[in-house]
Amino acid sequence: MSATQATADSFWAAFRSLAKEEREAVIARLVQDKDFREDLMDLVIMAQREREPSRSLDEYLADRRKKRK
Repeated sequence: MSATQATADSFWAAFRSLAKEEREAVIARLVQDKDFREDLMDLVIMAQREREPSRSLDEYLADRRKKRK
């Protein structure tokens, strides 16, 4: 386990040990930060879409060009 992963696990364990009200307060504080909130939303979208088929950038751009015509 890397040092980064060990630190993340320690923080996660500490967070999980908080009372529900305290966890909610921590989450509320986190989402008040605009940059963090945007990063979190990006991660959620990626997790939701991870099983979607992928395609190359060239294919995507070709499809966009077709739709513009």
